[in-house]
Amino acid sequence: MFSYRHAYHAGNHADVLKHTVLIAIVQYMTQKEVGFTVIDTHAGAGIYRLDSDAAELSGEVDEGLRQLLKSAAEKGLELDELLGEYVQELERFNPSGSLKVYPGSPLIAHDYLRRHDKLKVFELHPTDSRMLIKHIEQLRAGRQINCYSEDGFEGLKKLLPPPTRRGLVLMDPSYEMKSDYARVVSSVQDSLKRFVTGTYMVWYPVIARPEAHDLPRRLKVLAQESGKPWVHATLRIKSGQMGSQLDVLGTNNAPKRPGLAASGVFIINPPHTLKPQLKSSLPQMVELMGQDALAGFTLDSGS
Repeated sequence: MFSYRHAYHAGNHADVLKHTVLIAIVQYMTQKEVGFTVIDTHAGAGIYRLDSDAAELSGEVDEGLRQLLKSAAEKGLELDELLGEYVQELERFNPSGSLKVYPGSPLIAHDYLRRHDKLKVFELHPTDSRMLIKHIEQLRAGRQINCYSEDGFEGLKKLLPPPTRRGLVLMDPSYEMKSDYARVVSSVQDSLKRFVTGTYMVWYPVIARPEAHDLPRRLKVLAQESGKPWVHATLRIKSGQMGSQLDVLGTNNAPKRPGLAASGVFIINPPHTLKPQLKSSLPQMVELMGQDALAGFTLDSGS
């Protein structure tokens, strides 16, 4: 149950997609004076070393963030506004100029919050939970951040609706267990009943599982039933569909398998600015990180 560790995947192409979208949403929410709450149901360790054994072993950052930066420099390409903001955010965590650490979703979100905004983070993995608490304590944010060492799907219920009735819920479980797909759907369904005006962002791997292909369709149905707008984006950098994003390192010294080829994000109640931003950013992600002719993206929306 506790085998997944995001340290192997930090900075990969899925993180590039997920975190550019996260930044776009949080930036938009700060435009109103009223405070809001960000709830991260699967927060991970908070920050990751890109020179760690885990990162070096998987090499996924080389196909993701490092490839994006390398290709942009070689082509002399100026990043679009959203990708540029994403890279600037990473630079704030690496003031030396050397890309050594990668912030996870909770630290990225916190970096954009104002003093009256709140952050609630959940992490069930015992090791990652201890590391997350340690990293959060170093922020010295006091009561602005609450950490919970428990199941985020269940813990979310007690936090909705947030006091100001403004909030973002980020769900990005490991999908290590097939039941995670169904739990995402039931959690979003329950959350929309408790907090129908909230923004819900779900990340998922695009892999050869029926549950993975069915997930965005089921989320679309929930959005439509609630009468809420939605945006759905996917990014593919290469051919191939792995059985799981966990199948990177193999077992018992088995040959290392290729990493995740594609992932998606589905947002219910997105900012009206999000789709135009992604329409600009996604082609650049493909141009800079794509490895073969099957690299590409999709971008759909509805109301």
